[in-house]
Amino acid sequence: MTKQRLAKSITITVMAAGVVFSVARRSGVRPEMQAKRTPQDTIYAMLEAARAGDSRAYLAQFTGQILASLQQVEAEKGAAAFRDYLRSSIADIKGVAVSEAVPASDADARIRVEYVFQDRNEAQLAYLENVSGKWKIARMDGTERRNTPVPYGTPVE
Repeated sequence: MTKQRLAKSITITVMAAGVVFSVARRSGVRPEMQAKRTPQDTIYAMLEAARAGDSRAYLAQFTGQILASLQQVEAEKGAAAFRDYLRSSIADIKGVAVSEAVPASDADARIRVEYVFQDRNEAQLAYLENVSGKWKIARMDGTERRNTPVPYGTPVE
């Protein structure tokens, strides 16, 4: 495969992920409305809460040490600054690709989340636990960054 074809393929894939994310976001179907939430719903709810700056809904998606750390950050920064932090942390994201959950046990799952930016993609693993029938994010690995050969939004010819 030539570099040009590879670049076109990557661009089309990224654009398709953006379209899927956009359509899902505009469809009005919210994870809270579904009868049984999946681990992926928890990821989407976390992202939606960050976009809205809804710290209560954002923190509700976490459990354990990561929840305690986030609560400490909110306490140190203050509620308004934490809301601004949530909004700014997601502002540059053009799209998100969430993989299928890989069950680690009946109560644990792992999901790969890829964030699409204008000039790069970042991926990380999220580890979720089923806490009282609700999936919660218990841990997130650091992000792995990959520069894209063609910036997001570049016209395909």
